[in-house]
Amino acid sequence: MTPTVILWSHALAALLFAGLALSQLRDRAVSVPRTAFVAALGMTALWTLAVAGIGGQDLTTQITESLRNIAWLAFMLAVLRRDPAARQARAVTMIYSVVGLVAVVGIALSLAQSTVAGDLVQGIAAVRILLRMMVALGSLVLVHHLYSVVAPGARDGIRLAVVALAAMWLADLSVYTATYLSGGWPQELTAGRGLVMIAIVPVLAIAVHRNGDWTLNVSRTVTWQSLSLVALIAYAVVTVLAISAIEAFGGSYARLGQTAFVFGSAAALLTLLSSPAIKAWLRVMVAKHLFHHRYDYRAEWTRFTETLGTPGEGAAPLEERIVKAVADVTDSPAGLLLVAGDGDLGLGAAWNWDGPTPVAVSGEPLAEFLARGDRIIELDTLRAGQAAPAELAAVPQWMLDAPAAWAIVPLVHLNQLIGAILLARPPIDRSLDWEDFDLLRIAGRQVASYLAEARAHEALADARRFDEFNRRFAFIMHDVKNLVSQLTLVARNAERHADNPEFRADMIATLKDSVGRMNDLLARLSQHNSGRVEEPVAVELMPIVERVTRRRGTSHPIAVTGKRDAVAVADPARLEQALGHLIQNAIEASRPGEPVGIVVGAATIAIVDKGAGMSASFVRDRLFRPFVSTKDGGFGIGAFEARQVVQAMGGRLDVVSREGEGTRFTIVLREALAPVKMERAA
Repeated sequence: MTPTVILWSHALAALLFAGLALSQLRDRAVSVPRTAFVAALGMTALWTLAVAGIGGQDLTTQITESLRNIAWLAFMLAVLRRDPAARQARAVTMIYSVVGLVAVVGIALSLAQSTVAGDLVQGIAAVRILLRMMVALGSLVLVHHLYSVVAPGARDGIRLAVVALAAMWLADLSVYTATYLSGGWPQELTAGRGLVMIAIVPVLAIAVHRNGDWTLNVSRTVTWQSLSLVALIAYAVVTVLAISAIEAFGGSYARLGQTAFVFGSAAALLTLLSSPAIKAWLRVMVAKHLFHHRYDYRAEWTRFTETLGTPGEGAAPLEERIVKAVADVTDSPAGLLLVAGDGDLGLGAAWNWDGPTPVAVSGEPLAEFLARGDRIIELDTLRAGQAAPAELAAVPQWMLDAPAAWAIVPLVHLNQLIGAILLARPPIDRSLDWEDFDLLRIAGRQVASYLAEARAHEALADARRFDEFNRRFAFIMHDVKNLVSQLTLVARNAERHADNPEFRADMIATLKDSVGRMNDLLARLSQHNSGRVEEPVAVELMPIVERVTRRRGTSHPIAVTGKRDAVAVADPARLEQALGHLIQNAIEASRPGEPVGIVVGAATIAIVDKGAGMSASFVRDRLFRPFVSTKDGGFGIGAFEARQVVQAMGGRLDVVSREGEGTRFTIVLREALAPVKMERAA
């Protein structure tokens, strides 16, 4: 029964394949894939006819089967090379060539087997069966690759064709695997293979009808996956051959040699695959030799937008996501954000950055250079002395001294410099090319718009908080005005009716001082009243500091040191107000019992604590913004108002803080250079 099924199934398959080939010859359209397809149909018809007529183990049948495999591989390669991105796919072409070469070697072994005798025949037969298994397995891998690279919008014809070819080679692989393991020819599987060949003819006919031109588009991801699968299969085949060779020639040490080879090769493979540099190099080689462009722009844009637009709960802040999104474009392992402001560049968020991070960027020349256009600076070019002098002068020296620093990407929005990103060197060191410049320039503009939008939202939120602040204190202002009116009336009545001159004088002074202080409070709460502002004069700083510390030191220790004769130009009342805010903040930041230090210098007052400290980004972006506070329930007014007061006196407020080490606020006032009227604050 089984021989009859083998005969008639293969004979019918031969008739069907021949008929399909003849139908394709009637079509006048000529192309390389169509010609290869007709040739493959013809060779398959001859092979199935040989199996039906003279048997599957005959020399002629073996040769025609190898020619059939070569013809179908040629058709698949012709289809693959129809895509423009695959015309330079030398690696894939090499894989096709290797599989075809194995098929040719199988033909040579079949011819050699017919000319030898004795035990050598069995050895050649075993090797020939193993090679046919390798051809079937390699062809299945290439079929998978061809199926994977078909674009989603392509016609279904290619998919049907590769499914039919996969079924054909799966049948071959099952027959040859059973033959290799059992040592005999499996008649049942051979009959089943004939039925499979009959079934795939209508599938191929439908494929021709749906896609006669055999076009497709190559996908980078599946190409990489397919090549990885080919490499793993090649490793498995090499391992099997090496184990067989060791068993044949190793003698009594064969088992030891096989174990050492398996473990050694596996360890070497895992070491290579676990190296980021090796994986990055392989990806570069695949992109360089298989595709016209370095980047898969659709995939890059999808990843880029997902990184920026998915904050979520527990996600990194926007600035860190911006750095990561740009760094991932070039596979850079780290990056540092530089934020533009007041014509300078300041340190911003860092992503995996472990290089040098100075307190100040000293980026005025760099900001000016980047503001002229969105030019990307390649630091290796500067280090080699190949850049223009203006470009070299603009880059801070600490960036050139950092080996990890690789490129500077400007962030430009509406022709305005928002900042820049310093990228770390990728695992595979290389020079930037035109694709890198174009993609980084576009990415820089996109993230600049994100930063600008975030700043606009913050400004709008500040305006809303100011509005809420004004509404909240409108009632307080009304009550304070009533209190001031009452105190003024009391002062006037006291002037007319008080009998005791000394009491009257003290009361009048007290009431007037209270009225003045209430007016100052109104001035700070109202945006229309300028309030009482004294002209800055030369004052001694130590008495003012001691007076403030006497009031604040009752609840927390304060250590005052420095020059007792220090003199500066200031408004004593407003200086006392600013000191009160800063000392209170230092006390709240310090641990209980840990003293706050105040150092008085020449026209300077430093308030030092050893609390939790603040990050550079918080100091730059949030410390001096009103209504932003690190304390629960705090208004965040103290530091903001202190800086406003100091600047109104012609001074400045500097701050140096490091997380985990503490904070140092320094009030820098104008020095009294000439003898002026001295006003003591005591």
